[in-house]
Amino acid sequence: MDEFDLIDRLIAPLATAPGAQGLANDGATLVPGAGCELVITKDMMAEGVHFLHDDPPDQIARKLLRVNLSDLAAMGARPLGYLLGLASDGSRDESWFRAFFDGLRCDQDLFGVSLLGGDTIASPNGLLTLSLTAFGEVDLGQSLVRTGARPDDLVAVTGTIGDAALGLRAIRRELSDLNGDHLAFLSDRYRLPQPRTQLGPALVGFAHAAMDISDGLVADATHLASRSHVAIDLDWVRIPLSAGCQAALDHDPTLQQVILGGGDDYELLFTFAPDSLNEIEGMAGECGVAVTVIGTCRSGEGVHVIDPKGRQLRLSEAGWRHRS
Repeated sequence: MDEFDLIDRLIAPLATAPGAQGLANDGATLVPGAGCELVITKDMMAEGVHFLHDDPPDQIARKLLRVNLSDLAAMGARPLGYLLGLASDGSRDESWFRAFFDGLRCDQDLFGVSLLGGDTIASPNGLLTLSLTAFGEVDLGQSLVRTGARPDDLVAVTGTIGDAALGLRAIRRELSDLNGDHLAFLSDRYRLPQPRTQLGPALVGFAHAAMDISDGLVADATHLASRSHVAIDLDWVRIPLSAGCQAALDHDPTLQQVILGGGDDYELLFTFAPDSLNEIEGMAGECGVAVTVIGTCRSGEGVHVIDPKGRQLRLSEAGWRHRS
């Protein structure tokens, strides 16, 4: 199947937005709603770095879209559409691509977005590399940022932390002590993150600073603290853990470092004034998302994780860093 067959048969049907014009032109048009501005984000995924060679193609596609939707949610934006870049390694057959684009179609329907365009190339003997640029809209001047945290803010996260990092270990069969249900749950959390696309926009006007957790809880809290010029104290016992994550930790306490430093959870990390807690918990309940307060901001710098005895944990894994 050549590039034009791929576009006509599998990609063009995903271009459902009027501005995409059926991919018949060199570009697309996109107009945000009245009183709104565009939020634009881009993520890339490469085989062997962000997904494994034998990962299901539909889940690779869905993860690619979801990690970008998570970035939009972290800025309080409502998703609109996306551009796709695909550099094939020349080894995938039509059935693989069909499953990949079926995955995109599934999540387009789920999250209400459309493909707007993109590009495909074939790079034999290379690595399968994927790129996605997502567009969202937010009320003018109201996007959530990393720079607004204030001393005395509460620090909260959505969902549970550490699942994705342990999920990768589960897929690699490094967590043999866990039962099948826990292994399946953790693996799914790695392969299929849950972007908080409803709660993110609802936090506009309440959250002072926000971002999603892609590089690891401590690393991303450090980014937020540095940008906002505050210190953040995190309470280890308040960090929400799934049953699978807790079971893994019970078997191997050294996994605490992986939970704090591993990435790919794509949960929201945000700060807010204490008097907004009840409203935020109410909004989270309406969105069906658990929110847990795990720390506070204060004057100073850095991120400090405090154990049950009030001591600062020493961290050997600060989070994921890309190396060139």
